[in-house]
Amino acid sequence: MPDSRASGSTQTGLPRRDFLRAMGLGTLGLLARGTLQAQPPRKPNIVVIVADDLGYADVGVHGCTDVPTPHIDSIARNGLRFTSGYVSCPVCSPTRAGLVTARYQQRFGHEFNTGPQSLTPEGAGRGLPLSQITIANVLKQAGYATGIVGKWHLGMAPEFHPFRRGFDEFFGFLHGGHPYLDPALGTPNPILRGTDPVDEKEYLTDAFGREAVAFLDRHREHPFFLYLPFNAVHTPLQAPQKYVDRFAAIEDRKRRTYAAMLTAMDEAIGAVLARLRQHGLERDTLVFFFSDNGGPPNANASSNAPLRGAKGTMYEGGIRVPFLVQWPARLRAGQVYDQPVISLDVFPTAAAAAGAAMPADRPIDGVDLTPFLTGQRAGAPHDALFWRSGANYAMRRGRHKLVRLGERAPELYDLEEDISEGRDLAAGQGEVVAELTKSLDDWAAQLVAPLWGAPGRARARTRRNQQQDD
Repeated sequence: MPDSRASGSTQTGLPRRDFLRAMGLGTLGLLARGTLQAQPPRKPNIVVIVADDLGYADVGVHGCTDVPTPHIDSIARNGLRFTSGYVSCPVCSPTRAGLVTARYQQRFGHEFNTGPQSLTPEGAGRGLPLSQITIANVLKQAGYATGIVGKWHLGMAPEFHPFRRGFDEFFGFLHGGHPYLDPALGTPNPILRGTDPVDEKEYLTDAFGREAVAFLDRHREHPFFLYLPFNAVHTPLQAPQKYVDRFAAIEDRKRRTYAAMLTAMDEAIGAVLARLRQHGLERDTLVFFFSDNGGPPNANASSNAPLRGAKGTMYEGGIRVPFLVQWPARLRAGQVYDQPVISLDVFPTAAAAAGAAMPADRPIDGVDLTPFLTGQRAGAPHDALFWRSGANYAMRRGRHKLVRLGERAPELYDLEEDISEGRDLAAGQGEVVAELTKSLDDWAAQLVAPLWGAPGRARARTRRNQQQDD
């Protein structure tokens, strides 16, 4: 039998030189594949969508029948709905300060809205204190592209600009409210791209949807964090006729315009979700949706049913909001979660998803919700939740909620039996009142004095809402 080594060939029939070359390429190929497999998976994208003054009852997953919200509802269908989802304040700016820091905003004095004074030189210091580390700071450090599209409301002065707080991109406005139909009329609160005013012609909610989708297009190849705080459905009540015409059956004019505004926001959210799917990113994107506070029915015809109270109050209608999350890679679709959570939890959950560390030099009040939502941890994420706005306080522990309004006697409600807070149990459950009062006082002792007072209109609105509940 001929010796294959001597003949320069192998048992494969290939010349020995070609065989060795093929084996070498094969080994390199295996090594390359092994190297690729060893690469860490891409970090999940993070999208946080915030509505403004949305009523608790005004989404389909909470039973709304006169205004379809299919795209908002899809987040619950593809992920999870919180039945006890809260924000840290019943008004806009403080909630946002808590959201971006994961801390009760009263810890650093951002207790009230910045007010119209922030538009003046005298009030220029009203904004998220520069000592605070934001979700954008942390995610940017972790390698994320960071962008905000929408309403900032955390300070007008240059030092408070999103670019100074960890965001790479910004399209929106800095103060608390803005026209929708002619956005160019927003002076001295113009629509900005970065730091430059733009002459925006499109309906503002549609423009925010457009810019959010463009952000996803620009950054689809790398992990991104998109903060999308709409000003819808905050006043002024303005909507294009193409949306209003869909709701001719709604007789109340304010409710009809509100429905049109909500539909525009829902469709903008739908465009964002569709673009995630188009780019193959839906599975690995963590999406939160909630409102910054409860609806103000007198102002925008929203509904908080069956909750008591409204924006500006410590009752459930002021602080319990539609609150949804999806993350198909980690969270089973169609879940309902009943334990209380709060918007302070968004930052720690996002940071954990990104593999980023939370600031270690200060108290962090939010928690990473993921192990609770996946079943890795049992029990409630929080022992208790707390609220303070001026002389008004509230706290929830388990089924019980304590409300303390100024000099009035404390009120106690069993939210499992009485979600509408219609039966004050304080007189018959003095021990529970005393226990919760001590916890509330212990929490309040950790807080600082407000850096500025409540704007006059906010005080008046709170008094009106409170009187309607009496």
